[in-house]
Amino acid sequence: MAKKYIFVNKNLKKARVIKSTGSWATVKNDDNQIVDCKIKGNFRLKEIKNTNPVAVGDLVEYDTIEHNDNGTINSIGLIHKIEKRKNYIIRKSQNLSKQAHIIAANIDQAFLIITINFPLTTTTFIDRFLVSAEAYSIPVTLVFNKIDRFDKKHIDKLKLLTKTYENIGYKCLQTSAKTGEGIDTLKTEMTDKINVVSGHSGVGKSTLINILQPGLNLKTNEISESHKTGKHSTTFAEMFEFDFGGYIIDTPGIKAYGMLEMEAWEISHYFPEIFKVSKNCQFQNCSHTHEPECAVKTAIKNGEIAESRYISYLGLLEKDDKHRAAF
Repeated sequence: MAKKYIFVNKNLKKARVIKSTGSWATVKNDDNQIVDCKIKGNFRLKEIKNTNPVAVGDLVEYDTIEHNDNGTINSIGLIHKIEKRKNYIIRKSQNLSKQAHIIAANIDQAFLIITINFPLTTTTFIDRFLVSAEAYSIPVTLVFNKIDRFDKKHIDKLKLLTKTYENIGYKCLQTSAKTGEGIDTLKTEMTDKINVVSGHSGVGKSTLINILQPGLNLKTNEISESHKTGKHSTTFAEMFEFDFGGYIIDTPGIKAYGMLEMEAWEISHYFPEIFKVSKNCQFQNCSHTHEPECAVKTAIKNGEIAESRYISYLGLLEKDDKHRAAF
């Protein structure tokens, strides 16, 4: 009986994961060769319990084996090692037996695609993404897409959101795939970097990537008119190379972010404006909920901190987005 796996080259090669679909990963090595790889044995990461042991953006070491598939011999890779990640973005896993799903790793910067309507991106969703990115020191740019659809009400909301986040220090861009507005600026921001794009299904991630890199022809889907929500056109994360320099990681549409690996006392540290003001609180361990002489609550009353940001903070603190503070 033929062996299922036969080693061909035991010399480990280094590569970057460009696609991961469970136990299989596609990697690109230093010679620009694309190799489909299996993950060795019961390979699992020790530092985080996650549904995907290998994520897009991971730097790995692999060797080459021959795989006997019912008499057909195919040469594949076998991943032996994952190098330590400099950062990663995670979301709460839908698999209840696990804690997290790693969206992408070793990222230079992230772009959160936001739509004010069709579908709606809430400030709660935006803030949860920002907290997750802040926790791993990943710079984020907020991209308000589909601006060609905005009426006066939407434009007013756009101005308010842009002011809120720019005051904190986040860069905000406006784009339209239909008119081309903002595309050149977005391209400039992404050049020569490893970029990840994220957002709800239907916000236009794949459409924007198709414009940035013609020829990819990533699948896109229409928005549900009845529910004003998007369908998943991307089912797994995948990395693509730009002709103008750099890479982009397209990710599946995400409904919500859950904060993991984070103690309650840490959460305020990842709201830059809250953390800055909290140094003036009476108590060093102030939770900014009930304590007297809380500088954060005073700043909210004075309009120095957006109420929406504080509500997001409380939602994460209490693990209940319906929680509201009484000012």
